[in-house]
Amino acid sequence: MSRLLVTGGMGFIGSNFIKLLHEKREQLRVINLDVMSYGANPNNLTGLDECPTYRFVKGSTTDASTLTSLLREVDVVVNFAAETHVDRSIANPGVFFESNTMGTMALLDNARRADARFVQISTDEVYGQALDGKSFTEEDRLSPSSPYAASKAAADLIVESFHETYGLHTMILRCTNNFGPNQFPEKFIPKAIISSVVGRKIPIYGNGLQVRDWIYVTDFCQAILAAIEKGDSGATYNVSAGNELPNIEVAKRILRKLGKPESVIEFVEDRPRHDVRYSLASTRIRQRMGWKPAHTFDDALDETINWYVNNEGWWRPLLSHRLLSATPWKEKWDKLPS
Repeated sequence: MSRLLVTGGMGFIGSNFIKLLHEKREQLRVINLDVMSYGANPNNLTGLDECPTYRFVKGSTTDASTLTSLLREVDVVVNFAAETHVDRSIANPGVFFESNTMGTMALLDNARRADARFVQISTDEVYGQALDGKSFTEEDRLSPSSPYAASKAAADLIVESFHETYGLHTMILRCTNNFGPNQFPEKFIPKAIISSVVGRKIPIYGNGLQVRDWIYVTDFCQAILAAIEKGDSGATYNVSAGNELPNIEVAKRILRKLGKPESVIEFVEDRPRHDVRYSLASTRIRQRMGWKPAHTFDDALDETINWYVNNEGWWRPLLSHRLLSATPWKEKWDKLPS
């Protein structure tokens, strides 16, 4: 591995992955392809423009001419490019299938022609909700509940088909909820932090007992790098940290760390078909690659809160009424919020 194409590298996880490569594998040449939709932010990679091993290209994963040109230059593709917010997918599902499913298909077809390895960044949501204390393994069937999750599950199946049909070297990584610096403000943890900082209520869906497993973004990025360097062709790897917490508890911890009262929590109408719990078993990647998360949840949450408190100039220009809406799944979303 010497040349990587990272798609969606101006977004949250993608930019953190590129920064990790710059720190740990500076000899690697990295091309960052990003269409620069609402979740992308050039400030996520400030300072890398002068790096001789890094190049940014503005473009879409569905642009055939761009992909044909770029794939000639790389031997590995890491596909982060995706619409990711469940609430937006409820309001506008078509955009999600165009980006997440058709974009992946176009990338795979070009990777096949260029004989480049392909790494798909997926999500725990493709399995659906985990009930009765179950944690999903890589062998469990996919049962997505939202348009977002369905678009990612469809993409995963296409990835598997290209491995089976064409022998393409592929891998899929399915991860639990990421959090950390540079995350777009519509996501739960940054939205809770920012709402508290600016004096707004923190909206909590339903009773707030929905359980998610939280992983610090740099820990997931380390897992991706380990999979690229040590993973098996055609394999799927679940990535989880074991930090399963109800949403209401996460909100309360944020408020305690900020010195704010719990009275700012506001319970609001739940979104349609809201999964009660997500949970992954990550035994495969831990045993085969020796990976494990380096951060505890509370330490990572402290770092995240401090980053948002100290970087208001990054998030303040991104805010809008719709972005901080208590029920964003009711809003009329297009590709660019206003």
